[in-house]
Amino acid sequence: MKKFKLILCFMTVILVLAGCGGTARKTLDPEVAAALEETTGNLITQFLAALDEQQSDEISDQGAEYLEYIISNYFGIKADGNGMVNAISSWNSAREDLGDFVSITGMNAAYDNTDKNIIVTLDIVGTRRTAQVEAIYKDDLYKTLTSLSTNIDWTFGEKMEKAGLNTLLGMGTVFIVLIIISLIISLFKFIPKIQAAFSKGGVEDTKAAAVDNAIAQIVEKEEQSDDLELVAVITAAIAAASYGGSSDDFVVRSIVRRSGSTWNR
Repeated sequence: MKKFKLILCFMTVILVLAGCGGTARKTLDPEVAAALEETTGNLITQFLAALDEQQSDEISDQGAEYLEYIISNYFGIKADGNGMVNAISSWNSAREDLGDFVSITGMNAAYDNTDKNIIVTLDIVGTRRTAQVEAIYKDDLYKTLTSLSTNIDWTFGEKMEKAGLNTLLGMGTVFIVLIIISLIISLFKFIPKIQAAFSKGGVEDTKAAAVDNAIAQIVEKEEQSDDLELVAVITAAIAAASYGGSSDDFVVRSIVRRSGSTWNR
C-alpha cells in the first residue's frame, strides 16, 4: 500500500512539473479584440455586402494596390492586397447560396495556435442561408489583415450529398477514361489488316513492273536477233558479189534503208 501511494505521488509531481514547463498561451487584449471585431464587421456591411458582382469584379480588376489603398483610407487598417482580392472572390462565390446579407449575429476574436495571428470569426445571416466569415490579422504593429474567407454553413445531409456527388463524378470520370482506353486498344487488331491492304497493293505494282520489264527484254532480244540475221545475210551477199565469197576484208557496221533503191523493188 505504501509503494502504491509513493508511485501515485511521484506521478502527480511529474504531471505538475510538466504543466509548469509548458508555454503559456497569449491572451488577446479585450480592447484590441473589440476593435478588430468592429473593423471586420464594417468590412462586411459597408464593403463586401454593399457591392454587387459587377462592382466587385471592377474593383478586383484594379489590382491589389488599389484595394490596399481603399481599405486603408476608408477603414483605417493595413491590408494585404492579394488577400483582399481573394476575399472578394470568396464572398462572390458564397453570394448565390447565402442570398442577400441580413445581419451579423455573433463575433469572436482570439489568437490562433501559433499565437502569431489573430482570427476574427463572424456569424452572418443571409436570406437563404447562414455563413461564417473568418478574417486573419497578423499580430504586428499595424494588425495587418492578411485574408478573409466566407464559408457557408451546410447541414450534415448537404455535406454528405456534395461528398457523394464528388465521389460519383470522380469515379465516373475514371470509368469513362478506362472505357476510351479499352476502345482504343480494341482497335489495334485492325492495324495489321490495314498494313496488309496497303502492302498488297505495293506487291501487285511490283509484280506488274517486273512483268513489263521482262516483256521489254524479250522484245529487245528478238529485235536484236532479227538485226543480226539481216546483217549476216547482207554481209554474205556483199562478199559473194565483190570479194568472191569471203567476208574477212570488211565489216558491216550499220544498215540504213534507202527509198527508191533496187532493194525495195
